[in-house]
Amino acid sequence: MGPQFLFATGIENSNPTIQNGKVRVDEMAKCGHYEHWQKDFDLVQELGVRFLRYGPPIHTTFLGPGRYDWSFADATFQDLLRRNIAPIVDLCHFGVPDWIGNFQNPDFPELFAQYAKAFALRFPWVQLYTPVNEMYICAEFSALFGWWNEQLRSDQAFVTALKHIVKANVLAMHAILEVRADAIFIQSESSEYFHAENPAAIRPAETMNSRRFLSLDLNYGRRVESEMYEYLMDNGMTRDEYHSFMHNKLKHHCIMGNDYYKTNEHRVSANGHTRASGEVFGYHVITRQYHDRYRLPVMHTETNLWQGPNGDEAVNWLWKEWANVLRVRNDGVPVVGFTWYSLTDQVDWDTALRENNGYVNPLGLYDLNRNIRPVGEAYKQLIADWAHVLPTHSVCLRVPIVMPHESNRTWAKAQEEDAKELSASKSTAEANTIPTTS
Repeated sequence: MGPQFLFATGIENSNPTIQNGKVRVDEMAKCGHYEHWQKDFDLVQELGVRFLRYGPPIHTTFLGPGRYDWSFADATFQDLLRRNIAPIVDLCHFGVPDWIGNFQNPDFPELFAQYAKAFALRFPWVQLYTPVNEMYICAEFSALFGWWNEQLRSDQAFVTALKHIVKANVLAMHAILEVRADAIFIQSESSEYFHAENPAAIRPAETMNSRRFLSLDLNYGRRVESEMYEYLMDNGMTRDEYHSFMHNKLKHHCIMGNDYYKTNEHRVSANGHTRASGEVFGYHVITRQYHDRYRLPVMHTETNLWQGPNGDEAVNWLWKEWANVLRVRNDGVPVVGFTWYSLTDQVDWDTALRENNGYVNPLGLYDLNRNIRPVGEAYKQLIADWAHVLPTHSVCLRVPIVMPHESNRTWAKAQEEDAKELSASKSTAEANTIPTTS
């Protein structure tokens, strides 16, 4: 059987558009992955990492309805299979192909589900997926802040983007399960918190702390709070659309992936404006809030910090995040994985990809010359130290992972058949449940 704790890193495939759709921000291109992908996979192995958040660039792979260019995916995924690295496949990371337009397009969910199924059929040995990365952040940055893609700034546009993105994720999960019945979905989503800085700010902070859950509430079929229900209805979601989310229950196939950075906590002023607060509660407290809400296994799917002038800032952040992961586990939350994101330095995230400056952000385990950073050495040692310790403490937290080289074995096929039976029984039970109303 595969490893019981998912130590991971990622190769970022963000590709939103800016400047009214005229410029594509392709992080794989900016970070040199198209030229150096084999070297990048060498680095993954060098670290002792067996799980990689990774996916093909959707804007150059998905050419039209039923039309795909799999050339890059065929080369890279065949190499991952050869190396027995299990990809957590990131199919949509902040952008869509030009021919789809943006996240206001109501055709996007169905089209994306077709793409997801086509990928699963081409790579049937892949088990782990993040169909749409950071659904809430994608909708917020594209349609509420006006930074990417549609570059709109309204609640109506935000709700429209959000419902299309979450529907796309749900339909993609269904489509993939038709091909791979034991697929596991890791919802990489930003875990946020909003702190009121004075009594007059309590109300707007409470609203933001309710809104942060919308993507996962809809994705997991959890009824939203009454204020959020009114917010959704007032801004373009129909009752039928809402109830369709409530009836799509795939939680038994899911791990709640949550991302945490220093920028995930915010100070809220009386007029509703926010600014960064830095780390106040930290990963431990905020993850407990999300777990208490959804009661799912948890994976820490993203974190990083700039390597600063002392050279040990990122190393210290890694230690702090890992200490938080252990604290969460010791408190009884089933944490099954941890990720430093990403493998290499990133480019232009200092402006949240809003500007095409080519500025290198020293956030990676390796720099863009593929030289290891101090945090890379520290992560490599952390994995070596803990990889064989954690399974002895997690017999009941085993994730039914099938590693790529094991995908054709008899027991793996039996597991997939068991998954089909479980899914069918769950569907029958849900069909016999009286729907609840909001």
